[in-house]
Amino acid sequence: MLVGVVGGKLQGVEAAYLARKAGWEVRVVDRRPRVPASDLGDSFVQVDVTVQNNLDGALGDADFIIPALEDDKALKSITRWSHEAGVPLAFDPQAYAVSSSKLKSAQIFKKIGLPIPIAWPQCSFPVLAKPGRGSGSKGVAIFQNLDSVKNRFSPEFPPRDWVLEEFLDGSQHSLEVVGQPGNYRLLQVTDLYVDQNFDCKRVIAPSNLPLNLIADFEKLSLTIAEALNLHGIMDVEVIFSRGELKVLEIDARLPSQTPTAVYWSTNQNMVRLLGDLYAPPKNDFPPAGNISRGTVYEHIFVSGDKLMISGERIMTEGGPLNLQGDFFGADEAITNFVPGNDQWGATLIFSGTNRQQALEKRNRSIADITRRLGIKEVVDPKPATRNS
Repeated sequence: MLVGVVGGKLQGVEAAYLARKAGWEVRVVDRRPRVPASDLGDSFVQVDVTVQNNLDGALGDADFIIPALEDDKALKSITRWSHEAGVPLAFDPQAYAVSSSKLKSAQIFKKIGLPIPIAWPQCSFPVLAKPGRGSGSKGVAIFQNLDSVKNRFSPEFPPRDWVLEEFLDGSQHSLEVVGQPGNYRLLQVTDLYVDQNFDCKRVIAPSNLPLNLIADFEKLSLTIAEALNLHGIMDVEVIFSRGELKVLEIDARLPSQTPTAVYWSTNQNMVRLLGDLYAPPKNDFPPAGNISRGTVYEHIFVSGDKLMISGERIMTEGGPLNLQGDFFGADEAITNFVPGNDQWGATLIFSGTNRQQALEKRNRSIADITRRLGIKEVVDPKPATRNS
């Protein structure tokens, strides 16, 4: 099986990593050289996928393709070419068109009656502002009063193509759905932790949510998948605040971070499930196992004698990444670490029989890094949610 991963940044790292875990041959494709995922596959092709004439040579022999990018022009080009070439593409354009717009997503949530944060101006301050398009935390900010939010978006207020809503303080959680109408599989619920910029810095599995809330989360995720008529994969993020779950956002594409955490905790490989669905399509999935190990998945950035727990965006800044086993006590690390280099990043993966054992292994690893590399300061930032 040859899988083409189009996009070499964070989603590409996820896709290439899990495809290799599935035992497949992986070809990473990106228009830029030395992207984070370029060394994680079996081969790398530097090509502009928006030019369809380039795609026959880059992807014509692939068994199926995973798009690992959010560039509309590139996605349209790949979708058109895959249809003409007969190469399966693990992508649902209709569902993605909704999920890539937070405004369209909110309309769907309201239509099917899901609990969501209260929109401004019906809510009180602090207010969370996030761009209407795109996924992740880029551009997200908190405003404590009306003057500060007006100044940010002056002269146009309220701003078009932005979502303004109540800021909710609580625990954040993620769940993936894979499949097609009439046959959806729910994966494992994970717990998310964010840095000062609301970028996810750590994923822990299994979730600490009570079983009744996990059941509620699964139900609302299935409701969304059915409303979207989803073909493929979707990630749902919620926050548990003031005694209830509220939906934050959805992304109808392979996400980053949580699939690897789920793989280590349950042995369920979301990329393999996509392969089962698209190459060739099957009528049913194999039954899910009952494995549930503790997993901690976390990003660190070391600069001189300082170690910072950081959101995933830091992993895009140091060039190609490679996979290393038994890395300072971590089971695996995806990293650009080179001995003697005093600036590097790593995604650390820790596994244990339960959450506590995985966390203890993580703590020992961070202590080992600080001792062996002479780290004097460890910083684990959180969002500043209120005025001090």
